[in-house]
Amino acid sequence: MTLSKRLFRLLASFNRSVFPKQWDRDLLRLSKPRQALAAYRYWVTKNAL
Repeated sequence: MTLSKRLFRLLASFNRSVFPKQWDRDLLRLSKPRQALAAYRYWVTKNAL
């Protein structure tokens, strides 16, 4: 496993434990900071897989 993949997996586990889940809400109706948080979590998850 490469170093970048390990880093993204570590970030993904940190995100799961710290940040709130957004997927039960309508993503288009979230405020801009929450949309940015959802986009960040998506980016980390995509790179961790």
